Order: sequence, then C-alpha cells, then structure tokens
Amino acid sequence: MTLVYQCRLPLFTYTLHYLTDLLRRHLKAIRSRWRALPPGRIAVFVLAVLRHDQRLADMAGGKDISATTIRRWRWRDELIHLLAARAPSLDRGLKKIAQRGGVVVLIDGTLIPTQRRTGEANRPSYSGKHRRHGLHVLALTDERGRLV
Repeated sequence: MTLVYQCRLPLFTYTLHYLTDLLRRHLKAIRSRWRALPPGRIAVFVLAVLRHDQRLADMAGGKDISATTIRRWRWRDELIHLLAARAPSLDRGLKKIAQRGGVVVLIDGTLIPTQRRTGEANRPSYSGKHRRHGLHVLALTDERGRLV
C-alpha cells in the first residue's frame, strides 16, 4: 500500500521562475537534449527537498513519476551549484561596502530547521547549540542591516 501526501511549499513565484530560468539556461549551455522532467518541475522538486528535507523518491509517488527517475541527487546538486555560482564572493561584498563608505560589517547566522536524517548523514546537520537538526545559514550585511 502506498500513501501519498502533499505538503505546502510557501515560496514566491519569482523564486520559482528565477530557478527555472537559471536551470533552463544551464541546460542550454551544456547542450542537454533531454531530461525526464521539464526545468520548472525539477525546480519545484528541488525547492521541496531544500525546504522540507524531503526525499525525492518519497515525492515521486504522488506525481506519477517513477522512483528511479526522481532519485537523482544530481538535480539538487546542480541547482545548488548554479545558485552558488551566482552569489557574490566575500571580497566582492567587502569591496561593495567599502565603496559605499561603510566601515562596519555584520555577519549574522541562523539555523533553518530540517528533519532528522538517517544513517551517516545524521551528524553533520545536527546543531548542538540549538539541539536540533538544521542548516546553518550566514549572511553578510552592512551597518544598517542591508544584505550585501
């Protein structure tokens, strides 16, 4: 017996379109002729994985997609690498603050809660300080708190 459930994924339409366009341009650049799903659906699956720490194979059942098709961590890793390539480096961020005349830089972080992972992947995502599993995100801001 297979149980299917849906989860709510709160995100802006702009975010989905941005990731879809980013993936579409990447696929065109590497001349990928075929994917099992269109870039928009891949982006939705990857966002659900990043937001809810959901396994791709678990989400396949409710979407009429085989588990072997969706069990591709390559999609997640590909989008993470594409987003990381678009992020400014630390030296560019500091130069930007210096050009504005700023002298103070704030580095702030937060823990985004995720579900507990099983097996060997369990420990790296555990925060002893917060006593829960999560993803630690750091942000660089100027003295007014504006994200750089």
